[in-house]
Amino acid sequence: MFKIKLHGGQTREVEEGLYWHTTSHIMAQAVKRLFPNAKLAIGPSIENGFYYDFDVEKPFSEEDLRAIEEEMKKIIKEDLELERFELSREEALKLMEEKEEPYKVELINDLPEGEVISFYKQGDFTDLCRGPHLPTTGSVKAVKLLTSSGAYWRGDEHNKMLQRIYGISFPKASQLDEYLNMLEEAKKRDHRKLGKELDLFFFDETAPGMAYWMPKGFKMMNILIDLWRKEHEKRGYLEFSGPQLNSSELWKTSGHWDHYKEDMFILTDSDGKEQALKPMNCPNAIKIFASKLRSYKDLPLRFNDIDVIHRNEKSGQLNGLFRVRMFRQDDAHNFITEDQIGSEIKDIVEIAKYLYGIFGLDFELTLSTRPDDYMGDIELWNKAEANLREVLDELCGEGQYRINEGDGAFYGPKIDIKMKDCLGREWQMGTVQVDFQLPLRFNLSYIDSNGEKKTPILIHRALFGSFERFIGIITEHFAGAFPVWLAPVQVKVLPISDNQKEYANKVVADLENKGLRVELDDRQEKIGYKIREAQLQKVPYMLILGEKEVEANAVGVRARKEGDIGAMKIEEFISKIEDEVKCFK
Repeated sequence: MFKIKLHGGQTREVEEGLYWHTTSHIMAQAVKRLFPNAKLAIGPSIENGFYYDFDVEKPFSEEDLRAIEEEMKKIIKEDLELERFELSREEALKLMEEKEEPYKVELINDLPEGEVISFYKQGDFTDLCRGPHLPTTGSVKAVKLLTSSGAYWRGDEHNKMLQRIYGISFPKASQLDEYLNMLEEAKKRDHRKLGKELDLFFFDETAPGMAYWMPKGFKMMNILIDLWRKEHEKRGYLEFSGPQLNSSELWKTSGHWDHYKEDMFILTDSDGKEQALKPMNCPNAIKIFASKLRSYKDLPLRFNDIDVIHRNEKSGQLNGLFRVRMFRQDDAHNFITEDQIGSEIKDIVEIAKYLYGIFGLDFELTLSTRPDDYMGDIELWNKAEANLREVLDELCGEGQYRINEGDGAFYGPKIDIKMKDCLGREWQMGTVQVDFQLPLRFNLSYIDSNGEKKTPILIHRALFGSFERFIGIITEHFAGAFPVWLAPVQVKVLPISDNQKEYANKVVADLENKGLRVELDDRQEKIGYKIREAQLQKVPYMLILGEKEVEANAVGVRARKEGDIGAMKIEEFISKIEDEVKCFK
């Protein structure tokens, strides 16, 4: 929430989204003043700021952005009142046609019959908008335009390419400065940049949205997977694997064909039948459950898997490891009875607490409710939402959690896990979804204590979200300086000259025998150069080996954070690093 000052000196709290949406209108007015022939498309608030799409003759330059920003500051100074008014469909179309705004005309034509059509006017500028808005343009105090890029009208690559300008605004200049400093720090931590620099992963045009994992990066991936497997085995989860490709019939039964088809990779097999690469693991987990007769004594029955899944994301939405087309979901599907809902969700949250705690990550829980395109019976939806509210009231305190209206999955409401990193950025991490629908659609059943058939409830849950995305997030969180237990290379051994090569090989063997991840840099380079290289690779420990170390059967230890911490016996160093690796458990 932002606090703004009103005329008369009173203060009022407003949602960030409302603040940023008003700023997008100020930007659109500035663009129209400077580029009268620009055509207006849409200008919403987004998670951090706002954007507006324009149809213009040529892309906006850096000079254009500076001029638009200056014009925005003038409009803010003018303190123009934002006045709402409504028109009939015919009047609205006539107004936008007279203003030669074809995109607004298209939007009006797409509105359902009987929809209220409203506009907002500020000085010489009028825009089609549902609102609401701040009372005046002067309510905005500090603004900065960040970037511009191409964007297809309505996100469809078959439509015209428009120009999108992104911006941010705040009620105080100090808040803007803080945000811009955070952006600069975020650039340094960009996981795509660090992924290449640290030899972890990269992307190539031959496989859009699909990472190439280098040996070091894949080592880190497997360390995470091993941790995940171990913790779930402790808690009675059973790991399975299913097909990558399933018949369209499976996806029609699950409802994904109707609700998710455009995001699936679809192909035709040699028999002419439609198949789809799986975008979700749930139907495969359901098939595992349905493969044999189940009893109430088997429940909860928890199936987890890390199969690769594919989603046909639009190219403009791809974003490093954060938004990809191929990834490994840290998935589980838990089949339970109705009276197990509360205890099962609490157990899942406990796993989340433990896993996030290892990385020093705090999180909060958010309830996402029924979307417009929901599937199934409304009464079951109400029941599922009531169950989740009850659990959240107990875990967080009554009403002490956020609610995202309409943001649930099409088959059930969910609890979303949101985490903040060291820069204060919020990330959508895991999710816990209660599903009454899919067990019914697949006619699942178990035998209850009375010998009768009952339908189980399905809980879909992922905690990291996906291993790819989680690695992207923690790469930025740690700025590539991973904790010792996770670092793909924990120790770099650096002999000063060829005279220490034999001893260096013995040190490497001793460390490897203890299960430590070690690299030897025996190049004929100056030791200062080798140290700088290891430091840039963010290796936690460097062992410097000279004549003194060989004679004393010791190692000169240099830490990534502390620098030179002196000589140690090799056994002493091994004990030190083993303690650090164990401390997260």
